[in-house]
Amino acid sequence: MFAKSIRWRLQLWLAFLLVCTLSGFAIATFEVYRTKQYQQVDEELGPRAEGLARLLRGPHFPGGGRPPFEPPPDWKGGNPRDRFDNFPPPPEPDDRPPPIPPPRYPSNALAAFNLPLPPDLQRLFREDQQTGIYFIMWNRDGTRLDGSTNAPANLTPPARTEPDSGPHFRTREVYREAYDYNREGRAVLVGRSIAAELEALRSFAFMLAGAGAGVLALGLGGGWLIASRAMRPLKDISATASRISAGNLSERINVADASHELRTPLSVLVTEAQTALARPRSAAEYRETIEACLDTAQQMRRLTESLLELARFDAGEEQIKREPVDLAEIARASAELVRPLAAEGGVEIHSDLAPVQVSGDSVRVSQVITNLLTNAIRYNKRQGQVRIRINVAQGNAILAISDTGQGIMAEDLPHIFERFYRADKSRSGAPGRTGLGLAICKAIVDAHGGSIEVSSEPGAGATFSVRLPVASPAS
Repeated sequence: MFAKSIRWRLQLWLAFLLVCTLSGFAIATFEVYRTKQYQQVDEELGPRAEGLARLLRGPHFPGGGRPPFEPPPDWKGGNPRDRFDNFPPPPEPDDRPPPIPPPRYPSNALAAFNLPLPPDLQRLFREDQQTGIYFIMWNRDGTRLDGSTNAPANLTPPARTEPDSGPHFRTREVYREAYDYNREGRAVLVGRSIAAELEALRSFAFMLAGAGAGVLALGLGGGWLIASRAMRPLKDISATASRISAGNLSERINVADASHELRTPLSVLVTEAQTALARPRSAAEYRETIEACLDTAQQMRRLTESLLELARFDAGEEQIKREPVDLAEIARASAELVRPLAAEGGVEIHSDLAPVQVSGDSVRVSQVITNLLTNAIRYNKRQGQVRIRINVAQGNAILAISDTGQGIMAEDLPHIFERFYRADKSRSGAPGRTGLGLAICKAIVDAHGGSIEVSSEPGAGATFSVRLPVASPAS
């Protein structure tokens, strides 16, 4: 049932597009939020790791030995400097001016730590330990030089990077860490727990999922209502056909023509959907496909509305009012209604309207006149003219609408009021046309007890004449 239902096909297609769009938006939004969270942590850890790596180049770390504040286990007093086996000898006297030494403690590192000169590295992260930040330092041979009291005891030096290439970052379980190597090969690592940030990411992901589910449900619900309303006329046509098949011959619908006219837009819908699903496409291509399907669906709606209107006339169910109406006034109002369309095409409308009262429905008569005027404008030449005339002859009011277009071929004239009849392509291929406008005009005029005719010569335009009974004085 789902595979044969147009409504379900449209619904599934809409669901697919919504899921793709919402998923892409949610993933992109989550990645932006995640990157921002990690960036804030990295901006906190990076300067500390870089500063520590620079401090390890100071002269109080000669030869990669232990720092001066940590005497060896077998030290029994005396000068702590005696513990360094490879401490460099004092320099020989040199008359040359000594080179300018590099700064011992870079000012930017001190600013990052917010500490005074660090004679004792044990104090280096005194404030950071209270906020959960830890640090570890390793010597060239991988032995641990020092670390904060809250640093994990089982950490090993990270993979070696280029010396002084700047801090590098990694995520380890629920910890975010920054590490760096200096030119002497010593490594430093600074990190802290990001459990709070990970929890915020989980909460944000759940919020995105809930919002996406709500938008999807709302979109599918609205799509179902729109599809149901769009398919309702087709269901009515199907029901009419079923009643005719059951023996109710008072029902009327041109099944062969209607099936042909409906099959074409339905084929367009299916083809557009199959083409879009054949391979992944960009959002712009999906939008173009939906717009094409929408245009086709609107064409089907206009067609079905026209078919239902004709079916009501055929069955005698359309109620036509019988009251005196001023035909000239109706024609004048209809001309004003289509005048913007005429101005757009450079067409002039001229009127010669004799006052006359006819018996009929003003709304339906206006529909006929407006339809004929629209055709006369659409199929006219540029800077053409349309003339409206009303006169009375033999108890009938005669409304004539003439244009200066290319006219209608003689072989088409006898069939011009038939449903779905296609004359030349210039008259049948205009956008938004269903091929039922003149058939509806004829049905309305017939219901009023009148008649409609057309005369034309190729290249000299066409004239449509509508005869309606003049209202009797008693009415």
